Amino acid sequence: MPAESESFGDSGAALPRLPAVLAAVLEAYLAFDTTGRVLAWNPAAETTFGYTSAQACGRSVEELIVQPEARDAARAELAALASGLPGQTQDRRLQWAAWHADGYVVPIEMTMTATDEPTGRVFHVLAHDITTTQRASRFAATEAAVTRGLAEADSSATAAARVVEALGVKMGWPVTELWVVDDDRQLLNCVARYAHTGRRLHDFAVDTLEPGITLPGRVCADGTAHWIPDLGADTRSPRSRAAARIGLRVAIGVPLCAAGRTIGALCVYGDRVEDPEDILLGLFSGLAAQIGQYVERRRAEELAIELARTKDEFLAMVTHELRNPLAAITGTVTLLQEAFDDLTHDEQRHYLNIVTRNAERLSVMADDLLDLARLESGHLAINPTSTDLCAIIRQAVDAASTAADKDLTITTQLPEQLELHADPDRLRQVADNLVSNAVKYTPAGGTITITAALDDTDRNITWSVTDTGIGIPAAERPRLFRRFYRASSALDRRIPGTGLGLVIARTIIERHQGTITLSDHDGPGTTFTIEIPIKPK
Repeated sequence: MPAESESFGDSGAALPRLPAVLAAVLEAYLAFDTTGRVLAWNPAAETTFGYTSAQACGRSVEELIVQPEARDAARAELAALASGLPGQTQDRRLQWAAWHADGYVVPIEMTMTATDEPTGRVFHVLAHDITTTQRASRFAATEAAVTRGLAEADSSATAAARVVEALGVKMGWPVTELWVVDDDRQLLNCVARYAHTGRRLHDFAVDTLEPGITLPGRVCADGTAHWIPDLGADTRSPRSRAAARIGLRVAIGVPLCAAGRTIGALCVYGDRVEDPEDILLGLFSGLAAQIGQYVERRRAEELAIELARTKDEFLAMVTHELRNPLAAITGTVTLLQEAFDDLTHDEQRHYLNIVTRNAERLSVMADDLLDLARLESGHLAINPTSTDLCAIIRQAVDAASTAADKDLTITTQLPEQLELHADPDRLRQVADNLVSNAVKYTPAGGTITITAALDDTDRNITWSVTDTGIGIPAAERPRLFRRFYRASSALDRRIPGTGLGLVIARTIIERHQGTITLSDHDGPGTTFTIEIPIKPK
């Protein structure tokens, strides 16, 4: 290699200084001798491979830019070249996966030539990063896979799964997610997530978020694309820190839009720190627009089906749940009118109790329907104040025990008190619903266990209601929180109910920034578990 002057590396051996033209070219240039020792390293090589010239010169080239698992093969190739054999790399244009100083693969295109210098044979490499070129090619394949997946999907859930899988597999993103805004619950739902095989997501994998929180929430809140170049440095987001702990380094989120509004977010997470690229953001935004239009169209179709089904279920509920208590009330009142003077005092009290019980059943149904209307309009009011959850639970248990005419064992495992900032009336509504359901669906002789306690962080309360009742078939559990839904186990036994209580209970808990879930349950019965913060943010 012609040299203008000489410098010296750590080894003390003379190293040629770069000619001005090689220092200025945009391609990475490096040179090394027959032992693999780096002799020259231009500024573009610093950018491409992550080492400064001072760090690189004098070190072994395979140690610097060859993936660890390929270094033995690289040494064999260098030995062949040093002995005068042509090898597999000399005088050819190759695409090759190099290794960056930060520990990730850099796809490059390179050529290598050799010259004989006074000090011996020197090998010269010119290379450039082809990440963007490969991305464009992969993106075309991804776009085709997404289009095919959307066309062939039989539901929005299937379509979402195919979208995130296409992004993960075709584009090589370790984790991809699709989030959709749930207007009813004022939350974001992760409708699909893909992670490369073997990658454990731990506490990063959450399924619901509030608008404005973490990357999906920010994207949906302001309707613009977001690029987080270094998740570990995103100190305002606990989820970004959770991502960094599992080896994710960079994230991109773009909004899903339809009819001029944001309906969700498409988010991808990578394992290398990099700067934002307008081309990549543009490609993702175009893909997100296609997905957004599909989601909105599919959601409208599914909503029409859901509305028709809900209408049928509502009519069935009204026909059954209203007619029965009304028939009991009118029949009993007619009997009282016709035979009141012939009835004993105890018989009169018995028939009046029938009227009262059925009137209360109608009143509860009317309250549920009113709460459903408030839920639909977003006006389900929450008025938080200093509240003792244990007192609320005990009141609900006392009321259910008084009303129950079964031989049930109701056990509570509660501390003296559990203070939290919440709406006591709404929490009492949740407690009444869960406890009364446990009583209603548990046969005589059964057991109901209610527990509540602080979790290990002392910031959240875990509250559970477990019964040994008729249970819910596993296949039906995903639909349990759907309005008007009644489990087949309840319908088969003709147990009355509106199918609204759990929907309303979930909304109340979520307005308190908590969650309510139906836990996996061995044997008969059900277990509902509530996680609720002591002081919502």
